[in-house]
Parts: sequence; structure tokens; C-alpha cells
Amino acid sequence: MAAAVEMNSMLDEKMTDVFDWSDSKLPVRDAIWNHFMDADSHDTDKTADEVAPYMSMNEAKLKSEVEKLLKA
Repeated sequence: MAAAVEMNSMLDEKMTDVFDWSDSKLPVRDAIWNHFMDADSHDTDKTADEVAPYMSMNEAKLKSEVEKLLKA
């Protein structure tokens, strides 16, 4: 059985609503996933392991880490 995913409001908001530097309409959760999928040659297992810490971060740390990860 799949594990339940706890909803984190920032993870489910559009990138444009959280970051003024982003023009992406993707939810933050999807933007993180896509970044790691591309970096990991689309290895789902590796991506899941790398994304997991972001799913449980508090919002202040999450925002900071996503900015470091995705801001161009």
C-alpha cells in the first residue's frame, strides 16, 4: 500500500505564488520532482529518495532550499 502524503500548503502552491522570480504555474512539489528527475536521468527511485527531505521541511526552510535549488 502506498504511504499517505501529508499535504504541505507551500508544496501545493504554484511556483509563481510562492516565488516572485518564477514564471512556472507548477506546484512547488512538482517543480522539485521535475528538477531531480532531470538530474537523475529519470531514475524514479533515486529521485524519490532525493525529494523525500523536501516533503517534511518546515515552510521557511523549504522556501530557502527550493530557492537555492531552482532559482536560475
